[in-house]
Amino acid sequence: MTAAPLTARPAAVGDATAMAEIYNEGIVDRVATFETTPRTPDDVTGWFDGKHPAVVVVDAAGQVVGYAVTFAYADRCCYAGVAEFSVYVRRSHRGQGVGGVAMNALIAAAEGAGFWKLLSRVFVENQASLALLRSVGFREVGVHEKHGKLDGVWRDVVAVERIIAANLA
Repeated sequence: MTAAPLTARPAAVGDATAMAEIYNEGIVDRVATFETTPRTPDDVTGWFDGKHPAVVVVDAAGQVVGYAVTFAYADRCCYAGVAEFSVYVRRSHRGQGVGGVAMNALIAAAEGAGFWKLLSRVFVENQASLALLRSVGFREVGVHEKHGKLDGVWRDVVAVERIIAANLA
């Protein structure tokens, strides 16, 4: 059986509803974010700042099945080329390569936007996400113990980063 083709493209404001749906699945699943309040399409629209790339992955039917997005890391000018990122896949499409397509597209978009480093934090239990990130060149920097509470329980996260060498000149 051949998997349906997946296509990555830059995310647009019109994708905000699908992106909010996907993010909200991650909130409910409690394996990918400390957030507990569902996001609205208007919340997601706020992610589009014209500087930080975002991509969506679309299946053969045209449905947005995943996304990856960058955010500002810090407001100090020395960190202008560093971006935090998140990647989320629609529950029904997990384990089908969507995350890899999203991350490869995001890395390329971040390179094109001049970023030299992407970083994030991943729950230590989220082995699927950690494996995905290793497969696209991220390294695990270390573990932040008791980084935050989720549902009253302290959670540890793995810090990950990827250098974009083309932008180090």
